[in-house]
Amino acid sequence: MRSTETPIVRALPWLILAAIVLIGLSLRGPVVAVAPVAGLIGDELDLDSARVGLLTSLPLLCFAFATPLASLIIARAGRDLSASITLVGVVIGTLIRSSDGAVSAFVGTIVLGIFITVGNVVIPLVIADEIPAERSGMATGAYTASLNVGSVITTFGTAQIAVALGWRAALAIWAGLAVAALAVWLAAAGPKAALTPRPRQRMDAAARAAAPRSVSFGIVLALGVAFGTQAFAFYGMSAWLPKLLTDEQGFSAEQAGSASAVFQLFGIAGALTLPLLVRWLGRRAGILTVLAFWLSVPIGLLIAPQAWPIWTITGGLAQGGGITMMFLLVVALSQGARGGRASATVQGVGYAIAATAPATLGALRDSTGAWTLSLIAVAVSVLVAAAFGLVTVAGIAKTAALPSDRIPD
Repeated sequence: MRSTETPIVRALPWLILAAIVLIGLSLRGPVVAVAPVAGLIGDELDLDSARVGLLTSLPLLCFAFATPLASLIIARAGRDLSASITLVGVVIGTLIRSSDGAVSAFVGTIVLGIFITVGNVVIPLVIADEIPAERSGMATGAYTASLNVGSVITTFGTAQIAVALGWRAALAIWAGLAVAALAVWLAAAGPKAALTPRPRQRMDAAARAAAPRSVSFGIVLALGVAFGTQAFAFYGMSAWLPKLLTDEQGFSAEQAGSASAVFQLFGIAGALTLPLLVRWLGRRAGILTVLAFWLSVPIGLLIAPQAWPIWTITGGLAQGGGITMMFLLVVALSQGARGGRASATVQGVGYAIAATAPATLGALRDSTGAWTLSLIAVAVSVLVAAAFGLVTVAGIAKTAALPSDRIPD
């Protein structure tokens, strides 16, 4: 027994996976779409760089601090309706953000952040409940890859659309991703299930006995730290890699942007490859492999910065594999009796840590005039992520949330 809710009809299991992937596209694309048109937004709305930057950092803060609200919504509305609420909220937030002046831009961004937070928490529950255990790893990889794909599509597409239609239309058009995802989700879950509140019920004694054991809060917290420090490296490098290459290699803004795009694109490959590695070699090997690839980035940029193409590729593989590894473990925790609470706690702790990355790395660079300490901080963060990830793996195995070190896939 994996959940107290009725599973989605499995007559068309591929439709469930398609819905999960489309939802993933909708959960990051609208957030990163701001960056390519940040200058246009600032000029028209008379915002300085710091306030324009808030339009990209506010959603991340919501991921951290709105998780209790997300957990409450899921508990009251149920898994299926919560996924529908996520997508409707993304559409509403996207349209508000593009509708008027600065106030609308910030209100819409906060609405977006809150409803995306609900999606962040509920999708691991959908995977845990609806995808057979032997397929959950690949489903998780497809989901995390779709997060990267959504980021890449909107990063490349928003600027071109803005040239033709203006920045408001360029941001609003990505609401179409959520509309498409909602249509597929309604077909996969069924309109009645997707639109009807089904509060997650308390399990009786017999159900608790049949359900997988929930891990201790300490293990949930350990995964939160692992999730956060892995994301710290990702968000920190995403924010500062272009500037680092401009400073150290003399790149133009266009060249640095292209290198950053390579970093994002190879994240897709990392997300899809990691579940296969875990299936063959186990979770511990997956964590250690991600660690090795992540460490190559700061060490490589310190020792051989001229080899930056290699480090952007290995970094891309690392960040895609790293977030997939974290979500594999979140899905494992979500199979217990308190899966929703565990998913919310992990991501709340994790994104709170990750939200500090851009400012921390920037402050280290400004205080020394060089990138050395910033890169050392990235290396330390991934070492911490690996250590706490291994603690989580041991905790899951000990409580028998899954029967072995390997996630069957």
